[in-house]
Amino acid sequence: MSQTKYAVFFEKSATGYGAYAPDLPGCVAVGDTLEETRKLMEEAMAIHLKSMREDGDPIPEPSHVEMIQIAA
Repeated sequence: MSQTKYAVFFEKSATGYGAYAPDLPGCVAVGDTLEETRKLMEEAMAIHLKSMREDGDPIPEPSHVEMIQIAA
């Protein structure tokens, strides 16, 4: 099986971290630490994509993402 990289955004909250993948609506994870949240998000994405395949849904292409550095 081929591998695809999707953008994932991590946000710090008062109680831990949250993560979401904009190309996979509804695919989210939350955890106490960044490392835990990353692991949970990887698992969530695998389950999400497996479910989409089983349902015959098209697998979205990943968005192009760049980091842009500006003077703040």
